[in-house]
Amino acid sequence: MAADSPARPSLRERKKTRTRAAIRKATYRLAAAHGWETVTVDRIAAAAEVSPSTVVRYFPVKEDILLTDERDPLMEARLRARPAGEEPLESLRAVILEAVSAALADEPEETRLRARLMVEIPAVRARLTETTADTAQRLARALADRTGRTADDLEVRVFTAAVLGALREATVYWAERGRHDDLIRLLDRTVDALKGGLTLRTRP
Repeated sequence: MAADSPARPSLRERKKTRTRAAIRKATYRLAAAHGWETVTVDRIAAAAEVSPSTVVRYFPVKEDILLTDERDPLMEARLRARPAGEEPLESLRAVILEAVSAALADEPEETRLRARLMVEIPAVRARLTETTADTAQRLARALADRTGRTADDLEVRVFTAAVLGALREATVYWAERGRHDDLIRLLDRTVDALKGGLTLRTRP
């Protein structure tokens, strides 16, 4: 039994996690109070009580402070743990909605600020495309293993990219409308639209 238990992170890993968290919290505080354009590496470092070189070492691109977190490895693990016979789209729905629900519960203000900046700041929106590609690679590996394909299989890549791209667009839609709607319901609707074969019927 002990061999199957996840190893506790080392002291070094725990310190790195705390440092990353401190940098993120400081960045969100500054962005909320003063606007993203005024948030410099030096100001982040001072607010997080670390050196500027530490900020750059953990986040070489400033926008990554907003857009990356430790949820990607967890989503990959959750995806691998889904029931073997479950449709891949339903598996992705479950793990992504779970991750978004956790973010809204744990960091509601940060999640809403990040969505607003995605709409307002071109650099954040552009970097989001790159970080989404990284997430897609992780999830594609898990989907490939579950379906007996390879991670670079065209259908696996297109499937994963299409789902994540659609969910990203739903998040932008949420942000553009003032973040008042239920984001989870919007994401759920988005997956339903994909599952329906991307037909667009005329409303009565």
